[in-house]
Amino acid sequence: MQAEELCSLFGVANSTGAAKAKRIMNLLNIGVMDPKWYRPSKMEKNLRVWLIELNGLIVDVRVMSRGIQEEAFRRGLIPYIP
Repeated sequence: MQAEELCSLFGVANSTGAAKAKRIMNLLNIGVMDPKWYRPSKMEKNLRVWLIELNGLIVDVRVMSRGIQEEAFRRGLIPYIP
């Protein structure tokens, strides 16, 4: 559902809906594609989940060795081993 539709259902202007959404995101300390609030069925496509810093570089852990993936999982950096 698009934001315009949701605002219409609640009978509020788009600007009001956007302001309230921003406030909710700030209160819950979440951002766009935040893994804590992301649907598990879509997690594989959420790039934010799989990017980690390794030796000062940002890498996609899915293309790294199994050992690195296991360590990232053990440290809680990724939700599961791909």
